[in-house]
Amino acid sequence: MRIGVLTGGGDCPGLNAVIRAVVRKGVATYGHEFVGFRDGWRGPLEGLTRPLGIPEVRGILPRGGTILGSSRTNPFKIENGVERIKNNLAEQGVDALIAIGGEDTLGVATKLHELGVQVVGVPKTIDNDLGATDYTFGFDTAVNIAMEAIDRLHTTAESHHRTLVVEVMGRHAGWIALHAGLAGGANVILLPERQFDVDQVANYVEKRFEKQYAPIVVVAEGAQPLDGQMVLHNQELDAFGHVRLGGIGQWLAEQIEAKTGKEARTVVLGHIQRGGTPSAFDRVLATRLGLQAIDAANEGDWGKMVALQGTDIARVPLAEATRELKTVPLERYTEAEVFFGS
Repeated sequence: MRIGVLTGGGDCPGLNAVIRAVVRKGVATYGHEFVGFRDGWRGPLEGLTRPLGIPEVRGILPRGGTILGSSRTNPFKIENGVERIKNNLAEQGVDALIAIGGEDTLGVATKLHELGVQVVGVPKTIDNDLGATDYTFGFDTAVNIAMEAIDRLHTTAESHHRTLVVEVMGRHAGWIALHAGLAGGANVILLPERQFDVDQVANYVEKRFEKQYAPIVVVAEGAQPLDGQMVLHNQELDAFGHVRLGGIGQWLAEQIEAKTGKEARTVVLGHIQRGGTPSAFDRVLATRLGLQAIDAANEGDWGKMVALQGTDIARVPLAEATRELKTVPLERYTEAEVFFGS
């Protein structure tokens, strides 16, 4: 069997580990042949390929990003997109696809499966917001990067007696903010799952200063104040209808400074959370998911996504995994000594 592999959406530590596992086991154990589709769904849409055999995956385990490239291309927004993909797969002699991606990439995979394309999905997102899987690879690395940044910011905040607001990624789900904030000892954690009261945030900041400590505020990029106004970088939409977020950290710092009279600065971690070498946890998880993905393809178990459930790697329907985002269940964290909102 000739199998195409692609990575779509935002890049993520661990993508190369999945590719490596799929190819090495697929070639050595099952005798399959692979072709890499470049730049997400743009690859099969435009016939953009690259060789993908064992020599091409040697040494990529510790590398961040993806050797296949990525994009936010949505073939369902392009005229005759599905037909073009099917035609290119046929011309390349590709029997099936392994699609590695998040909500949008696997949403496309779900629709293509329903239209007759043989596909297996692998969950990828630093946001950890895909349904039907306990964790996605990339999340652990992103949390550790954010936690290390918070650790370093504690000392400079205390040296200058200022508030430091740390803006992390998280459009609809606050998993990175929650885990990094808890692990880094943040004093305030603001998530997209609950609107926050700016006055109450300022009150927490003032109480922290009264104890002769400088506060650290962690805010997810998708968090909103009580008036419900999300801070946007601009109004433009991507191919999947998402606006580009950015600026909530700076807005919040200005509000805190105005309300407390204390200096406040902002640190936006941005794509630093996506970059660099994956953690040991993400390397192992990505490898296990890749091995299970090629097993599913070999067995013809199409329309499935491989997922971490407990300590086991399971297979779940793609439609189930992409039905709704997995957000933070705030009721489970009521005993945490942090502030989630109003």
